[in-house]
Amino acid sequence: MFLSRFRVNTARPGARRLLSSPQAMHAAVMSAFPSLLPSDTPDPDGPRVLWRLDHKARAEVLLYIVSPHRPDLTHLVEQAGWPTAAADPDTPGWQTRPYGPFLDRLATSDQWAFRLTANPVHTIRRKDSEPRKITAHLTSVHQFRWLLERQERCGFRILEKADHKRLLPSGTTNQGKHDHHGDRYELSVGDQRTLTFDKSRTANGNRQGKPVSLVTVTFDGRLEVTDPDALRRTLTHGIGRAKAYGCGLITLAPLNPATDRTR
Repeated sequence: MFLSRFRVNTARPGARRLLSSPQAMHAAVMSAFPSLLPSDTPDPDGPRVLWRLDHKARAEVLLYIVSPHRPDLTHLVEQAGWPTAAADPDTPGWQTRPYGPFLDRLATSDQWAFRLTANPVHTIRRKDSEPRKITAHLTSVHQFRWLLERQERCGFRILEKADHKRLLPSGTTNQGKHDHHGDRYELSVGDQRTLTFDKSRTANGNRQGKPVSLVTVTFDGRLEVTDPDALRRTLTHGIGRAKAYGCGLITLAPLNPATDRTR
């Protein structure tokens, strides 16, 4: 497994095209692997290519990729990077490092900061006679709960805030039938985006089928490892739906980067 980071040059037209379409970015990411064909489908039991865009600022967008094979991102440098700067073989325009040694070191009770961009959804139907329909969670109450419901099987638990960090003694706010845990856990949700794009077009450029629409949110928080094997699977298989469109990739970072520079 490999972890790669690529900084997008947002001033370039090619970058703006990729950033405006998860389908185009997915195609660009998958083109980084010569052994993969466009017609290939991921092995449901094996690790897959995952990617995520982090919008740190208007002109600072980072692309992260976790993959079973080492990628070649030369085409991305040409479309959406700094080709002249990348002419130096020591600075090809992206960074890739082996991910396996880090995964192997994960242990029970380890604590990490994490980031996850996901597509929190559920199924609903208005009447019993209707088929269930997949729909997005749009409120932070339901988005929090969506992730909390998955933490155990994903191999971690989200840390709770210390009492002195909570605004309320219990850390929850009752909102109707549901508790809002936003003040209880070391977890925040933000950067909600509604993405609408064409999944495919005909040879002459006309739209083929209905456009795809999905809602993504970014979770930032702190977690403790409860099942290292399950967490390794989560880190290499992703969480939730829409993995082809930049969702599902969770990454870990030291809680105190100043004292741990090995990651």
